[in-house]
Amino acid sequence: MTSINRRRRIEVLADEPLISAIVRIAADIGIQHYTLLPTLGGAGSHGRWRDDQLSGATAKVMFLAVTGDDHAQAFADRLAPLLESHHMMLMLSDVDVVRGSRFA
Repeated sequence: MTSINRRRRIEVLADEPLISAIVRIAADIGIQHYTLLPTLGGAGSHGRWRDDQLSGATAKVMFLAVTGDDHAQAFADRLAPLLESHHMMLMLSDVDVVRGSRFA
């Protein structure tokens, strides 16, 4: 039988220029593995937005990582003060993974 382990999924939607800071925060608390996903557009509390292919000025990127509870909580604690001022969205959810040791 395949072993299933519970981990935390972290998703951050942020302006592209902020991604390097988000990656640095993740690395500082021990999250080394992540995926960056491009976005096309959407709508939020500040209205509609769309990726501007010419300037990249309104480009948003989704940071995605899977990790253990302690790392997820530490990441949320570090990022929370920046969410409002930098118009980011942070989502945490439980996920079941195979090969749980890869997601410390």
